[in-house]
Amino acid sequence: MIYDELKKQDEEIFNLIQKEALRQKQGLEMIPSENYVSSAVLEAMGSVLTNKYSEGYPGKRYYGGNVHIDEVERLAQKRALQVFGAADYHVNVQPLSGSPANLAVYFALLHPGDTIMSLKLDHGGHLTHGSPANFSGKNYRFVYYPLDPKTETLDYDVIEKLAREHKPKIILSGYTAYPRTIDFERIAKIASHAGAISMADISHISGLIVGGAHPSPFPSTDIITTTTHKTLRGPRAAMIFCREKYKEQIDKAVFPGMQGGPHENTIAAIAVALAEAAKPEFADYARQIVKNSQALADSLVAEGLKLVSDGTDNHLMLIDLRPFTAGSGVFVDRALDEVGISVNKTTVPNDPMPPYYPSGIRLGTPALTSRGMKEPEMREVGKMIARIVKEFAPTKLPDEKEKRAAALKEFTRQMAHYGLVKEIKAQVQALAEKFPVPGID
Repeated sequence: MIYDELKKQDEEIFNLIQKEALRQKQGLEMIPSENYVSSAVLEAMGSVLTNKYSEGYPGKRYYGGNVHIDEVERLAQKRALQVFGAADYHVNVQPLSGSPANLAVYFALLHPGDTIMSLKLDHGGHLTHGSPANFSGKNYRFVYYPLDPKTETLDYDVIEKLAREHKPKIILSGYTAYPRTIDFERIAKIASHAGAISMADISHISGLIVGGAHPSPFPSTDIITTTTHKTLRGPRAAMIFCREKYKEQIDKAVFPGMQGGPHENTIAAIAVALAEAAKPEFADYARQIVKNSQALADSLVAEGLKLVSDGTDNHLMLIDLRPFTAGSGVFVDRALDEVGISVNKTTVPNDPMPPYYPSGIRLGTPALTSRGMKEPEMREVGKMIARIVKEFAPTKLPDEKEKRAAALKEFTRQMAHYGLVKEIKAQVQALAEKFPVPGID
């Protein structure tokens, strides 16, 4: 990107952007919900389309001057239906992000207090899948299905039993921290037999689905939501696919129900990303994500670390740190951040600790795959991560919340002074510098 005018007018913001670009170049982005967009996507987001207000939908706006905006939005919709093989569906490309997209579906199809079935939050569900702190959990009744305690994978028989018992209005699949393949067709059949709407949140795996590296929820599922970043490599936004019979309800829930004017510059960027996803090389990229993820998982296991479900089928994995001590996720998160490896702390199934001090870390391979890294690099990264985990995962934590916070603060303060941190940080930078960053280099 060219920032000539920005540098002249606001050097503070310009400098911060440059610092962030350098951080992305010198580090390893392994948060599975993050990725790099292309220069073309960035240019669309920074285009003059950001100037236009366009409340409403193509052909039915509340503002004039939308003749070209309508073409942009229709093109995004057309491309979305094509790349997902969803010709029999309607798609709304206006949601500003994944959370509003999910809430719009609930708002469209449910009444407050209605029942939704979803995966337990500490087993891999998302905040909008019924967290008590979220709008979803405050306004709807959630019944949670658990993972099998032995395999830490979905138990479809249990899901079916709970569906028969509770008769939910929606059965939700698709998760934020689940490393295995999802049988969307089986869940859709369970929903149909229970008289429920089947809904899939494929935000994490939509790029894998488009690339043929994960089974698709189309055409078995009634409602599909997805963000457009993550594995799809688009801007930070979302889409809602629905069967035609739900079209009017969904569109009204998004606008005027949940939002005002859509961000048409972002919708243009979605269209660009979808065109990129339609190319043959995108399928190669999606398959490489999974290969890289499995190579990384194998490396971590070989180094003696415990993974939830003992591995992965998709783009992410969860390291279970309870063999060290429950609640050590935030400490390992901080230590890896210090060496330039970005992951995120996360709960693990049946985690005994609160969300801010969870017992796991979540990491994945989409961004590293976008940089061109393959299995040999994943094995190298796995060894780095294992060294940090073994060195810095605490074996004991204070019971009191205040003492844990003080211990974390002191731990963070000391990080930069450890010789191993400096050693691994140099290795991270040396590896990162070999691989260009899309949209930056």
